[in-house]
Amino acid sequence: MTLAKTEASGGPGLLPEVMAFSSSLSLDRQLLREDLVGSMAHVTMLGRTGVIPLADARAIRAGLVEVWKRADAGTLTLPNEEDVHMAVEVELNRTIGAPAALLHSARSRNDQVATDLRLHVREIAAVALGALTDFIQELVTRARLEKDVILPSYTHRQRAQPISLAYWMGSYGAAFLRDAQSLAFVLEQCKLLPLGVGAISGSSLPIDREVTRQLLSFEGVTLNGMDTVGDRDFALDLLYATSKFFVHASRLSTDLIDFSTQEFGFASLSGDISMGSSMMPQKKNPDVFELIRGKSGKAIGNLMGLLTTVKGLPGGYNRDLQEDRASLLETGPLLLGSLSVLRLALPRVTFHPEKCRVGVDEGFTQATDLAEALVKKGMPFRKAYQVVGSLVRRCQEQGLNLRQASVEMAQAIDPSLDAVTLSVLEPSGAVARKLSAGSTGPAAVQATLASLEAQAKVLGARAATVPRLTQLYASISGSSL
Repeated sequence: MTLAKTEASGGPGLLPEVMAFSSSLSLDRQLLREDLVGSMAHVTMLGRTGVIPLADARAIRAGLVEVWKRADAGTLTLPNEEDVHMAVEVELNRTIGAPAALLHSARSRNDQVATDLRLHVREIAAVALGALTDFIQELVTRARLEKDVILPSYTHRQRAQPISLAYWMGSYGAAFLRDAQSLAFVLEQCKLLPLGVGAISGSSLPIDREVTRQLLSFEGVTLNGMDTVGDRDFALDLLYATSKFFVHASRLSTDLIDFSTQEFGFASLSGDISMGSSMMPQKKNPDVFELIRGKSGKAIGNLMGLLTTVKGLPGGYNRDLQEDRASLLETGPLLLGSLSVLRLALPRVTFHPEKCRVGVDEGFTQATDLAEALVKKGMPFRKAYQVVGSLVRRCQEQGLNLRQASVEMAQAIDPSLDAVTLSVLEPSGAVARKLSAGSTGPAAVQATLASLEAQAKVLGARAATVPRLTQLYASISGSSL
């Protein structure tokens, strides 16, 4: 019987079929840099505390640096092991020989994996948070430029009330701000170092988790090893934040897909983001926004997949948790790639103010404003609602929009509908008269955009404080030992 040997474990080996079934290397090789940085911090601590001789610690760290450099140069070929962690250990042995066997002192793959994953999630969340807060500020800038464009808003996908384009953009800015806040929460959930809890109950060797914490720039250490090795809450937090972002990006995409149709005509897409048909020469398709909407399924599926994996597991580490790789490692590229494309595409969407204005007039969208004008004259709202409803029906019967209703037609329904009252039907005035906070009124929109900008800057600054893997590598490789 042929056995596949796993060199790092030193055991007799596994059946090839079992090795292939249990290996996560094809996925978690993406964690190579996280694993190298974590191992460099760990061996630095081992050397400083005297758990292993300083000369061996220096040799191991130099070997890990060599592996990093070869990975950077594209010349590294990892051995076929169960996972990237064992592959690194085998490669280190090939690079420096016997001292490599000391690296795993006071460390289990359980706390090693937990550390690598937190480093990965922390990096993705920080990069995404920086990009998302930049996008929010870009939305704010665009909104200020488009503040005079008036278009209809929608409820139940029916035309509702007139709004400014700045207000529409601000609505998505507010949604994306919540996503940014969720990513900031992810960073908060990644602030404690797992390394040092071992397989489940710690180590009897005289390690110092504080040394490792400082080297890897965590804010504290985890409280309980049993919880630590089985915890994937931080990964779920990232998947949830990503899913929520895609829900909002999908809704934005749907609006833009609709607005750019001939039926709406509110906007058009530049040729460098729209694609043609393989058969119909006239087509100019919004594939970019359709693909962003389509990728939301992957993001939500990843969240559901990991929730299902962790549901019902007993305490401590279980190999089921290896299945987090497929969900988690796909998420970073999915999130960052879609966000990048969205930032490229939105500036290449042009809105057409005149067609937006037609949509406002044709949809009787100023009806509520007319009813509120009657309320200001002392009429109870329910009666005002009925009066304006009667006027809308009369206009529909005659093929008119509300602004085309004559004073005579209106006063035949109710004498209160005089020329001054009917003047509120002008769309820009209907927008301007909104006074409540959070409304489409110019002052309210200005306040909203200022708040979005200020909060985005604060969150962006938070993202900038998170050290990247390359910074950790440079810092740890040059630290004293």
